[in-house]
Amino acid sequence: MRAQPPVPAAAGVAGRSPTGADAGLVSGEAVELDVRAARLGSRVLALLLDVVTQLVLVVLLGTALAAVALNTLSGVDGALTSALGTVFLVLVLVGYPVLFERFNHGRTPGKMAVGLRVVSADGGPVGLRQSLSRALVGVAVEWPGLVLPLLSWVAGVAVMLTDRRGRRLGDLVAGTMVVHTRTTEPWLPAPMIIPPLTGWAVTLDLTRLDDPLALAVRQYLTRARRFAEPSRSRLAGALWSEVAALTSPPPPPRVPEPLLLAAVLAERNRRGALRLRRARTLTATLWPELAPAPATPVVPVGATADAAPSVLRPAVPAPRAAPTPPAPPG
Repeated sequence: MRAQPPVPAAAGVAGRSPTGADAGLVSGEAVELDVRAARLGSRVLALLLDVVTQLVLVVLLGTALAAVALNTLSGVDGALTSALGTVFLVLVLVGYPVLFERFNHGRTPGKMAVGLRVVSADGGPVGLRQSLSRALVGVAVEWPGLVLPLLSWVAGVAVMLTDRRGRRLGDLVAGTMVVHTRTTEPWLPAPMIIPPLTGWAVTLDLTRLDDPLALAVRQYLTRARRFAEPSRSRLAGALWSEVAALTSPPPPPRVPEPLLLAAVLAERNRRGALRLRRARTLTATLWPELAPAPATPVVPVGATADAAPSVLRPAVPAPRAAPTPPAPPG
């Protein structure tokens, strides 16, 4: 059995994916995942947020420890106080990242705010031993760096700048890496229908076109520029074959499949919006109390209350008084 050749990626800077995916993670189906590795800037920002959170914990635990030490009724001596201080410090420096990464899907509060996550080198979830290993290396060498602080800091920054995935010493020891969990591209709108296909699109029978297929067409149209040829044309042809089997009449000849898909999707969206508008109009007619209240007119600054209309619709005219019958002749 021979593996299939990889699909050539779209042109980019130095062979990098146009979406910025550089983590090099591959799924079990031999498909490269669209994941970006976290670099020095984002990781330092997450570290600063975590340091602030840890300082708050140190203040709270120190206050609690001082209250215990000053309590003469508890019989706490100096040795036990020092032991409790050491335990609290280990919990803050080591337990803080280990517990959050283990029970919060590899995210500490700082990483969660920046949009980062710790994963294994193969893309799987981080384990307890991996979190403990990277935390111990971080405390001893990187931050706060109990062993040769200045020299270890320079070495840690140099490793992160030279590593292809932006990993630090703790990641190399534990077999982990930090990736971005947020995409860099916004959700783009679907392409509009071109005018020559408007007349054909109006006559389409879309009753058999289901929602999953329409969603697949939309996802392709919004992400088509991220595919490389010939994969882009092959995928468009496969989608149009499915759509053509469920719609009629046939399209005009010699029209590219992406334009046909865009026309079908735009016509489907137009009909859906029209049905929604009709349903809202019918609901407002049958149940007026469910209709939204009209907006109150805005009075310009400096204008008096008399300048703005007091009601939103004209008042009902007062009923006319009945004419008085003439008096009978005397």
